[in-house]
Amino acid sequence: MKSPIFIGSGTAIVTPFQADSIDTEAFTRLVRAQLDGGTAAVIVCGTTGEGATLTAAEHETLFRLAVREAAGRMKVIAGIGSNDTAAALDMAACAQDCGADGLLMVTPYYNKTTQAGLVRHFTYVADRAALPLILYNVPSRTGVGIAPETYAALAEHPNISAVKEASGSIGEFARTKALCGDGLTFYSGNDSDTVAMMALGAKGVVSVASNLVPDVVSRLCALCLAGDYPAAAALNERYMDLFAALFYEVNPIPVKTAMALTGQCPDTMRLPLVPMGQANRKKLETVLRRHGLLAEA
Repeated sequence: MKSPIFIGSGTAIVTPFQADSIDTEAFTRLVRAQLDGGTAAVIVCGTTGEGATLTAAEHETLFRLAVREAAGRMKVIAGIGSNDTAAALDMAACAQDCGADGLLMVTPYYNKTTQAGLVRHFTYVADRAALPLILYNVPSRTGVGIAPETYAALAEHPNISAVKEASGSIGEFARTKALCGDGLTFYSGNDSDTVAMMALGAKGVVSVASNLVPDVVSRLCALCLAGDYPAAAALNERYMDLFAALFYEVNPIPVKTAMALTGQCPDTMRLPLVPMGQANRKKLETVLRRHGLLAEA
């Protein structure tokens, strides 16, 4: 059985910008807040971190900052996803040099490929990278999903450790888990699916909401890991409106907006992402106030 890279709550951390550059001071504060909130791992330069619009040098800066601030107290997972397999491998080498603990690699987007191509894409990097690889399945964004049988084939690779499963299909996840057994560690890729997936054997979540409420998501995972699913379900129901609000518009627009509203970092985003629409912003503000994250108007 492969050892999990982390167990519990992992945060897909946002990347704060100041004009055209990374706000390194804000990023450092955000990483420290995750430590204080009991987060087990930060996932840097993923979808929520706007990895697709970061330069190679910016990836390296963020990897190094996260590793420095984590200082071995929580895991650092480096987002290396690309639709260019060779570019993903280059980023994997960078992450290793920076001291990351693992890699997150999304399915290739735009040029997409077949299931056979997915096996070759992930295997090419896993064969050559020193760090363990977490596969990331989010077909709503990339246009291609990993089939259960493909997961089973990839589970045979000693350096393919885990999966961030964000297909939204609990039934397909259950089938995949049955096929793979202990060959892969699974993490929920959607906050709303965490309790259901952990009840079926997932070991945690890669969360968007934990940017705002790291202590809540950490507690949710701890309850699931302890087998207290009634308490976990109750906590999940309490925060389900927040989980939904963070997807009123495409991620990470809502969470970046929420982080700005709560004074944690600017809501500056890189095109093609744009500021949140006013109607959705007002709805988001209402949810934040409901949870005591924003002062009453």
